[in-house]
Amino acid sequence: MIDYQRYTLPNGLRLLVHEDHSTPMAAVSLQYDVGSRDELPERTGFAHLFEHLMFGGSRNAPSYDDPLQMAGGENNAFTNNDLTNFYVSLPAENLDTALWLEADRMAGLTINENTLDVQRRVVVEEFKETCLNEPYGDAWHHISDLSYTTHPYRWPTIGLTPKHIEEASLEEVRDFYQRHYNPGNAILAITGAVRSEVVYRKVLRYFGHLPSGKTPQRSIEQEPPQRSSRRREVKARVALDSLYLTFPMPHRTHPDFFVLDLLTDVLAEGPSSRLYRRLLKDRELATTIDAYVTGTHDAGLVVVEAKPREGVTLEELEAAILIELDELRRDCVHPMELQKIKNKLDSSLTFSELSIVNKAINLAFYEGIGDVSLINNEDEIYARVTVEDLRQAAGEYLRPDCCSTVLYKSMGEQDRLPLPLAAESAEA
Repeated sequence: MIDYQRYTLPNGLRLLVHEDHSTPMAAVSLQYDVGSRDELPERTGFAHLFEHLMFGGSRNAPSYDDPLQMAGGENNAFTNNDLTNFYVSLPAENLDTALWLEADRMAGLTINENTLDVQRRVVVEEFKETCLNEPYGDAWHHISDLSYTTHPYRWPTIGLTPKHIEEASLEEVRDFYQRHYNPGNAILAITGAVRSEVVYRKVLRYFGHLPSGKTPQRSIEQEPPQRSSRRREVKARVALDSLYLTFPMPHRTHPDFFVLDLLTDVLAEGPSSRLYRRLLKDRELATTIDAYVTGTHDAGLVVVEAKPREGVTLEELEAAILIELDELRRDCVHPMELQKIKNKLDSSLTFSELSIVNKAINLAFYEGIGDVSLINNEDEIYARVTVEDLRQAAGEYLRPDCCSTVLYKSMGEQDRLPLPLAAESAEA
C-alpha cells in the first residue's frame, strides 16, 4: 500500500506526495501530458526532441546537470506515445535544488537557434543509429503504420523520419513548448524522506507563481475497428527473419486491459509459458518468442513477436502461433496456469514499490491516466480475473480477421531498402 497526499495548485499543477522515511533520499517525477500522439503528421518526433531540449539550460540555470550533481542528485527522462517524464533522485535535504531546476525550465527553457541546432543533431543521429543502422531498428515504423490507419500511434515516438526534426523551425519548436510544458499540463510526484505539508509549501513557492498556460484540447481521431487482416513484407539486411503479429485492444484503464495483460503472460512469460514451451522448446520452431500489451492511454495493441529457427519459414511459424491462439479461444486456461502467472505478477508489483523513484514515476503515471488509486488496487483487479475471462478475451481480441502481420525478411548482402512510409508499403 502506497499512502499519498494529493494536491492541486491554483495554476493547475497536480502534486502527489508519498512519505517514506526508511531512506534519506527523495525522488521527484515531473510528468508532462505530452507524447508523440500530440504531434502533427508532418512534424513528428517533437516530444522526443523536447526530452533532449529540456536539459539544454533555462533562464536562471545555464546548466541543468551541474547544480543537480553538486546536490548529490541523478536524473533521467523518457518519452512515449502518451507522456514525457523527467525524474530525479537526491538527498532529501536538497529537494529544493530539484524543485528550483524543474520550475525554472518549466518557466523559461532556453530555446534558441544554438540549443535547437545542438539537440537537433543529437536526435537526428539517434534516429539514424537506432532506426536506420540497427538491425530491426525500423520494425516499429512498419508495425505502427500497419496496425493504425488514423490514430497518431501510427508513428513511433522517435518520429516518422529525421526530416521532420531537421526541417523544424525555431517558431514551431517554441510553439510546441508553450502549448505543452506548463503547470496545467503537468503532474509532480515526490516520494522519500519528506513531509507532505512541507513539500506542498515548497512546491507552491517554486511553481505557484507560474502561469497555468492553456491546457491543450485534444481532438485525436480514434482508430476505427479493424475489420480485416493486414499484411506487410519487409526486406532488410538482417541476419534472421522476424515475425510480428498485432491485435487491437482497449485503452489502459479498460477492464479487458488487465485480462489481456495476463493472457500475454500465459502465452510468453518465462520458460513454462505456452508459446515458449510448445513452439521454442518442444517443436523447435523459434529461437525467440514474446507476447505483450502496449498499455497505451488510448486503444493499444496485443503484440506477438518471434524469430524462426533455421529452416523454418515465417509463414510456418505464423501458422503455428495462430493455432496456439485458436486453442486459447476454444479451451480455458487451467486454473493453476493462471494462478502461477498471478503470483509472478504480484511479486513484480511488490518489487516495483521498493524504489522511491519507481513510486514517484508510478504515482504520476496513474494520476495521468485518470485514476491514481489504481496504484494500490490493480493487484485486486488482476486477482479477480478468471480463466473464463481469459477465454472470452482471446475469442474477442485474438482473432485472425483483425490481425496485422509484419513479415520482416533478410535480404542478405544486398543494399538495405529505404525506410518505407505508408504510401510506399506493399500490403495484402
